[in-house]
Amino acid sequence: MNAAERHYGGVTAAERNYGIVTAAYWGFTLTDGALRMLVLLHFYKLGYSPFTLAFLFLLYEAAGVLANLIGGWLATRFGIARMLTVGLTTQIIGFGLLSALQPEWTANLSVAWVVLAQGVCGVAKDLTKTASKSAIKITQAQAKDQGNGQLFKWVAWFTGSKNAMKGFGFFLGGLLLETLGFQGSLWAMSGLLALVLIGVVSSLPPMMGKSKASGSARELFAKSEGINALAAARVALFGARDVWFVVGVPVFLYSVGWTFTMVGGFLAAWTIGYGLVQALAPQLVRRSVDGLSREVPAARWWSAALTLIPLGIAAAVWLQAPQLQWWVVGGLSLFGFAFAINSSVHSYLILAYAGSEKAAEDVGFYYAANALGRFMGTLLSGLLYQWGGLLYALLGSALMLLLCWLTTLRLPVGLLEHTKPSEKTGTP
Repeated sequence: MNAAERHYGGVTAAERNYGIVTAAYWGFTLTDGALRMLVLLHFYKLGYSPFTLAFLFLLYEAAGVLANLIGGWLATRFGIARMLTVGLTTQIIGFGLLSALQPEWTANLSVAWVVLAQGVCGVAKDLTKTASKSAIKITQAQAKDQGNGQLFKWVAWFTGSKNAMKGFGFFLGGLLLETLGFQGSLWAMSGLLALVLIGVVSSLPPMMGKSKASGSARELFAKSEGINALAAARVALFGARDVWFVVGVPVFLYSVGWTFTMVGGFLAAWTIGYGLVQALAPQLVRRSVDGLSREVPAARWWSAALTLIPLGIAAAVWLQAPQLQWWVVGGLSLFGFAFAINSSVHSYLILAYAGSEKAAEDVGFYYAANALGRFMGTLLSGLLYQWGGLLYALLGSALMLLLCWLTTLRLPVGLLEHTKPSEKTGTP
């Protein structure tokens, strides 16, 4: 009996490893969501402008682009479990740097320090994400008798539950800021991650996912048509979310009288609901035997529908509708539902397009695009809100979603369309 078939109390090794990776990423994501609220609300309270608030997150997002590319290659070369360990350790270091911030420092020194620490946390996030999502492809390949349907279910549950946990993190961040303060909150979250780290080191096979990595940059970037198109769509999709999510909505709600806990609570509820919808996506999207012929059209349809929602909310903002805050809350709840379906289908498609041998590299390339979209959305979130308030942020979101829809029209549907030329012809 090989490692993939071994059973642990009636659970296969693949299922066991999937459960461990999911639990570890839950712990990481809880603290990552709390961190965003801690930094955003703490520095807004100190009087920082919307653009400066966005600037605090720029290196966090920019670092993720490189971390995903290198992280995917490193996970293939050294094993997924090792990269997961490195990601968790790096996050603890980032928390330690942030906790060293001193009130008597000048504004410029404080901003520079926070940007640096956030960059460390950005590397940690995307190393952990790439390792975790690659692990799903590896464990599903080990349980290949369960087919593409099992892959979609595992991806949807992993992604949905992760985002629900991130929502709890948003609420936790607002709550911790009011109860423990900025520094105390960071120490508490470091302790939680240390426990997660011990669990990962003691439970996962260290060589899990280890394979022959790409030998050159050209090989690393030579992705299939499907992966390239999906990566471009991902840039636009996540830019469209973060262009209002990072600065616009939290600052808008706080400016109309909401407390830190209320703002964190709304973003928590939004993200939890978004995660639950993601987990249910396999029941909401019609499935195909080949894993692409219905799923790719679903990606196109949902991105087109999503484009209309920020336009509707922008119209309410422009007309200054009565009880505007509730129009915004309701509209963004609808946005969250459609965005969750889009994101879940995309997360499935990248693993459907990826090869299992170098899944970590393919996933790393794709999530580098994801990080680039977050970077662009974060930058534009501060700029557009400062220039034209929530209205400009929502219009920017709609434009990015239009680009996302246009890009999904390039996604291949056939089984052979998304393979590389050498795979089609059988040449080396």
